[in-house]
Amino acid sequence: MESRKIVFKETAVIALGQAICLAVTFGAYVLLGRFSLSVLLGGIAGALLATGNFFFMAVITSLAADRAEGQDVEGGKKMIKGSYPIRILVLAGLLFICAKSGYFDILSLVLPLLFVRPIITIAEFFRKKGA
Repeated sequence: MESRKIVFKETAVIALGQAICLAVTFGAYVLLGRFSLSVLLGGIAGALLATGNFFFMAVITSLAADRAEGQDVEGGKKMIKGSYPIRILVLAGLLFICAKSGYFDILSLVLPLLFVRPIITIAEFFRKKGA
């Protein structure tokens, strides 16, 4: 139960970070005179895909840790290794479908995927000791 709370809390941090990064991105598009509906849709879709990918990674990692706690370390490792290519293929497929649809700006669709690592780094910087 505790691991579920952690997964949801960390996913909420990623979602909040994505919202802030999207606001900055949209601001940059406005300043450049390039903001459009496709930019808005691309940013929202990209942020949802990036946050969803993070969520599923966190869930699988939590399940693998539970397995390792139950003395099945090898099973936990296999779970993580097996989920990675599936998550990447699903993500790539969804990105491809979005890109080919013509409704989404490609750059604003892909940028949120790059935001996850900096969001995690910044969140760690502000995390309280012992939390």
